Amino acid sequence: MPGFALRLEYDGAPFVGWQRQEVGLSVQEVLEEAAARLNHGAPVASTAAGRTDAGVHAAGQVVGIALAAEFAPERLQAALNHHLKPHPVAVLAAAPAPPGWSARFSAIGRAYRYTILNRAARPALAAGRVWHVPHRLDAAAMHAAAQTLLGRHDFTSFRASACQAKTPLRTLDRLDVTREGEEITIIAEARSFLHHQVRNMVGSLKWVGEGRWDIAAIARALAARNRAHAGPTAPAAGLCLTAVRYPDGLDPFRGSVS
Repeated sequence: MPGFALRLEYDGAPFVGWQRQEVGLSVQEVLEEAAARLNHGAPVASTAAGRTDAGVHAAGQVVGIALAAEFAPERLQAALNHHLKPHPVAVLAAAPAPPGWSARFSAIGRAYRYTILNRAARPALAAGRVWHVPHRLDAAAMHAAAQTLLGRHDFTSFRASACQAKTPLRTLDRLDVTREGEEITIIAEARSFLHHQVRNMVGSLKWVGEGRWDIAAIARALAARNRAHAGPTAPAAGLCLTAVRYPDGLDPFRGSVS
């Protein structure tokens, strides 16, 4: 069966997350039902690069599917987008999957963006896309603290209790905190992340930003290897999966203009 790679964007607010659940609508279910319409009604299985949680958004999720028939990428993109209506999910690009490619296991990098709206007034236009923090945060202190987390570490302190990863060891390549006006943006990049790792790091950095913790407290929390020693889990609404990277030989979208 021909395999295809899809790059998606979606609003996570109405979904229980990427993965199918016993109760509630998932992004996976919506996509697979749309794909089945192009597969003579036969079920279509999909694999995503990242299993985003309920309420988490995506601007660059990558998904692999297989269909019974060949499709030109542009036609597949248009047909899926037609059948995805009215759900807030869109296929940004479609491409033939390289031999041996896996959306999840071939990925060598994932990037997330977390947005904090740091102002007194609650959000109207950005509602559901940001974490609203009304009191002033020190973004420079947050960035300085974030740099202590770079590199390969045991991230147990920033791992959800329900995380099913075999090891808490991860290599964090980037964790930048910047302010532009009323918005604070946190960019996190790594080959892979633990469950809730980004949101738990953001929650801890917020404590630094509001002066509850000093900069060195982040390193102490990391060294403790205990979830109880780190800050709270930041809300899902502020998190967005922005990009997934693949090696040149296994990048389905290399050279794509979609």
